[in-house]
Amino acid sequence: MHTTNETTTPRMPPPPPPSGVRGLLGQFMPHFNVPVRSGEAESIVRELFSLAGITINGTTSGDITVHDPRFYERLLRDASIGLGESYMDGWWETDALDVTIDKIMRANLKQKVTGSWRLRALTVKAVIFNLQSKARSGASVEAHYDIGNDLYTRMLDPRMVYTCGYWKNAKNLTEAQEHKLDLVARKVGLKPGMKVLDLGCGWGGFASWAAEKYGCTVTGLTLSKEQVSLGNELWKHLPVELRLCDYRDAQGQYDRVVSIGMMEHVGPKNHRDVFEVIHRCLKPDGVSLIHTIANNVSLRHGTPFIEKYIFPNAVAPSLAQLGKAMERLFVLEDLHNIGPDYDPTLMAWWDNFDRTYGEISARYDRRFYLMWKFYLLAAAGASRSRDGNLFQLVMTKTGTAQPDYVRQS
Repeated sequence: MHTTNETTTPRMPPPPPPSGVRGLLGQFMPHFNVPVRSGEAESIVRELFSLAGITINGTTSGDITVHDPRFYERLLRDASIGLGESYMDGWWETDALDVTIDKIMRANLKQKVTGSWRLRALTVKAVIFNLQSKARSGASVEAHYDIGNDLYTRMLDPRMVYTCGYWKNAKNLTEAQEHKLDLVARKVGLKPGMKVLDLGCGWGGFASWAAEKYGCTVTGLTLSKEQVSLGNELWKHLPVELRLCDYRDAQGQYDRVVSIGMMEHVGPKNHRDVFEVIHRCLKPDGVSLIHTIANNVSLRHGTPFIEKYIFPNAVAPSLAQLGKAMERLFVLEDLHNIGPDYDPTLMAWWDNFDRTYGEISARYDRRFYLMWKFYLLAAAGASRSRDGNLFQLVMTKTGTAQPDYVRQS
């Protein structure tokens, strides 16, 4: 019988994947030719940014100026962390950071630059561990909300509201936040004498509004010592009590339960816990509202830069995740997306911070300034591009009459 070489020659194993920069870029740049030399990282970044209408060393609003050529490899290697850290290090700058990020998001560049295995490990970590467990949550809150009331009193409005405002008919940040607080109050139908639970109450902005404008008694829960201390001092003339308490430990029965800006911090493994707590604490005929940033897709962890420097272990839910978590507990009475209002809110916070930074610069150095600038303006650009949303969900227990404001709208 005739035997071919195919039967006598052993198969050679496939060649190993390219190593070094060539292999690394091939992992997270599948749509681009992999460069042979690390110096070609610059050409890839230039090509990427051109897709977004951004010119390196250009003169159009949102273009960037690169001061250190190491920026290119750092961006490709570390994705959002590389972009943010290199900005903090002064390796690049732009005349309008919010415009730059808006362009990046609209061109979907974050899907093209996914970073190294170290960044992908965040997903594995989020799958294995409950990163927002009771044991971990206190440290995560402290890392952001307890850095200093001197910063937040300058950046926020007089009621210290650190969530998206409602800019319909508002001329400034104070009005936008008051309009948002009253929108929430009207959606849940506040009336004098009601007992209200505010989960993740911050400095008590909504609690003060509900007590002062609607005659309610409000209990607020937060894990921030600074928020409890300042909030109880600010609203000591009102029937408001802020407590240092994890939302999972909430007790009692309330006419209304609201959560404004907490859902982003609880994590996918704990979404159901939040709804169960609300269900447990809400009277049978009560109304609840959740106000939350929301992702367009379901994620297990947040943006790596934000997780590392701004909000440890924070990840906004998707509408699908929220819907699944409330099953068999609540009827969704109303869903309102005010996502576009986050852009002007963030820009107002940035203006306040930038304008008053000189008063606190002794405590917050130049690197912090650039970090905070990147956080606020990048978030504004992401909001402008509709990378995320801001949902208000009004809910009742099964069998409860639909709230009046829903029927009348």
